[in-house]
Amino acid sequence: MRRLGVILLVSSVALIGAAIPSAAGRSPLTDVTVTGDVGAKPTLKFSTPLSARKTIHRDLVSATGQKLAKGDKVTFHYLAVDGRTGKEVESSFDKSPATIVLDKQRSVAGLVNGLVGTTVGSRVLIALAPKEGVTKALKGAGVKKKDTLVFVVDVTGVRAPLERAAGTPVAPADGLPVVQLATNGKPTITVPSSPAPSSLVVQPLIEGTGPAVTAGQTITVHYTGVVWDGGKQFDSSWDRGAPIDFAIGQGQVIAGWDEGLVGKTVGSQVLLVVPPDKGYGATGQPDAGISGTDTLVFVVDILDAF
Repeated sequence: MRRLGVILLVSSVALIGAAIPSAAGRSPLTDVTVTGDVGAKPTLKFSTPLSARKTIHRDLVSATGQKLAKGDKVTFHYLAVDGRTGKEVESSFDKSPATIVLDKQRSVAGLVNGLVGTTVGSRVLIALAPKEGVTKALKGAGVKKKDTLVFVVDVTGVRAPLERAAGTPVAPADGLPVVQLATNGKPTITVPSSPAPSSLVVQPLIEGTGPAVTAGQTITVHYTGVVWDGGKQFDSSWDRGAPIDFAIGQGQVIAGWDEGLVGKTVGSQVLLVVPPDKGYGATGQPDAGISGTDTLVFVVDILDAF
């Protein structure tokens, strides 16, 4: 995802999202003028500096689409402007929509508060207070720690990812790691004592019935990864309690994932055996206990693609 799009997924302190008056008794958003049609990049005009002590929001356009509720996975376009300077920080309108889950433990609380209760097709104006913590990662864009960020958000849709892979079981080839699933769907991977394959292995375990994944899409997955030698787990989204989203086929993940998951269908579960040259290379990932010679084994559930 884009730089800011990633930041918006980071949990932050829970701040009240209802409109809060400024010291003068007026909301800082009262005099913000937003022009342009919903779905097209808007233009903002306001007197600088605009500062909000707490995150606030104002509905600009209300639509008749599906109402957004806590826990929904929402896609949206946004324009972010620095309230101190009035300059654009980032926009998704010339790219793919961003995605967040409306859960304050998984996404920026101010955005969650601003979007819960609105509807698909609506446009919302949000002043994101410095306390949300987003500005800390935007110094390269000229944003200062105490700046307020002004967002225009156009809600484009609600998605309902699968909770786990679902479809037709596939019998794996002999000699591959054995996968057993817990009640909740988390895989346990037992690696054979034989030497690891020297090339990428892509073995479907469940064939899903959804659309095929294409390069450039964002996919939602649950996964567990172990090292072939010894079978030690080094990572699992199941243990964190939430799947992850990332762009596929764009070099944002290891080559074994880009090559092994493009073309597979939503709902599928895929076993990947990834040699070092398709994984983390000669440097490995020491923090995760992965050396430059380790072959990795992943079981990946493809839950959504958009």
